[in-house]
Amino acid sequence: MRTITSAFPWNQVKWRSKEEQRIQTLDLALKILVPLLLSACLVIALKVGSFDGFLHLLSRQSLGSPLMALGAGFTLAYLAFQLVRTVLWWRYKSFPLPPGPLPRVTVIIPAYNEGAMVEKSIYAAVASDYPADRLEIICIDDGSKDDTWAYIDRARRRYPKLIKAIRFAKNRGKKEGLYAGFTRGKGEYFVTIDSDSVITPDTVKQVIAPMLNDPQIGAVAGNVKVYNRSRSVMARMLAVRFVLAFDFLRASQSMYGCVTCTPGALSAYRATALKPILKQWRTQTFMGLPANIGEDRALTNFVLRRGYFTSYQRSAIVHTMVPESYKGLCRMYLRWDRSNFRENWVQLKFILSKYRTKHRLLPIIDFFMTQIEFPLTYLFLGMLLISFWLYPIVVVKFLAGLGVFTLVWMYYYIHQERDMDFIYGIIYSYFAFFALHWVQPYAFITVRNDRWLTR
Repeated sequence: MRTITSAFPWNQVKWRSKEEQRIQTLDLALKILVPLLLSACLVIALKVGSFDGFLHLLSRQSLGSPLMALGAGFTLAYLAFQLVRTVLWWRYKSFPLPPGPLPRVTVIIPAYNEGAMVEKSIYAAVASDYPADRLEIICIDDGSKDDTWAYIDRARRRYPKLIKAIRFAKNRGKKEGLYAGFTRGKGEYFVTIDSDSVITPDTVKQVIAPMLNDPQIGAVAGNVKVYNRSRSVMARMLAVRFVLAFDFLRASQSMYGCVTCTPGALSAYRATALKPILKQWRTQTFMGLPANIGEDRALTNFVLRRGYFTSYQRSAIVHTMVPESYKGLCRMYLRWDRSNFRENWVQLKFILSKYRTKHRLLPIIDFFMTQIEFPLTYLFLGMLLISFWLYPIVVVKFLAGLGVFTLVWMYYYIHQERDMDFIYGIIYSYFAFFALHWVQPYAFITVRNDRWLTR
């Protein structure tokens, strides 16, 4: 392992500002108050019959109208598939690193206006316990207008045999930065890391382990955690959300070899799976326009379509920066949702075909459950809001039921992380209901908008 001075540690920085001290005090208060409020929610839910509607799904009366039958049928199907996912998640285990010599690996870090954070990302890769003679790091400055290049160049000069630096004269987009790294890298495997993310010392080994174990695996998603979780309540909520949305989902999908997105924060690719599709990926269009955002989801689709499996490696950990403001969060979700709508359409074109020899059924069920969920959610959300207006008591029932059922959902986080931050998952459920439900339909309406937004 290369030795890095304490000025550039790979691990999370601890901010010691007054703002952080205030957040720590708020954290303690929330961890006391939220359980008390949840207890009150449970009592209220039982008193006002918040769960009667769910029990009604099992009765014949729920089939009395086509709309109710649709809602009841989808809810029961969703719960059944959630049970399947839970079993798969429970059975999931990270791939062990097989014995023998390690292959040559190229780490690619594209950066744009990242400032000092890119240096932390680079030095985290340098500090990997991977043999130096089998590792190369390529960092691309995508036409930054700040001092990003100064940090990249300083790292290159410090480790000239390990780091290669590329500088674009003007901004070309993240996809072009990755393409430059993919085409110039000499590795048998490629590892991509976002420039606002830092990996642990054994991550490079861990993230390629699934591909070393199984030649059918063409791409691997890493375990994404929040780097700046101590900075704000928003970041703490997202830290819980990432475990639920990413670890749970990707671990279950990994059991049938169809992780639908290998994330930009940390992913690995087999060179032989990647090289043949690079030009198609680079020139991909959607509705007549270049597909510039969601390059990670797009690349995953290309790998899947060639018949490879995609996997998740929980032991390959990366810590990434997340938005700390509502505006930043909405921008991030808009970018994700727009690329997901586009790539869902792409996936539909091959998911029903014989694109691979086995494990095709569960990806099909997963795909259609996800697609049906979007329109039905907003159909019944509209009906719920109307009922709020006509029968105000429904508001009390719903809020109480939401708190209790979210606590059940938090089981996955508590089992995995073993800490009290699940409280922020409860808070996030209310926050998302009242403040984020507009994002997905707006992303659908504006799906042709390919602005990066977070840059």
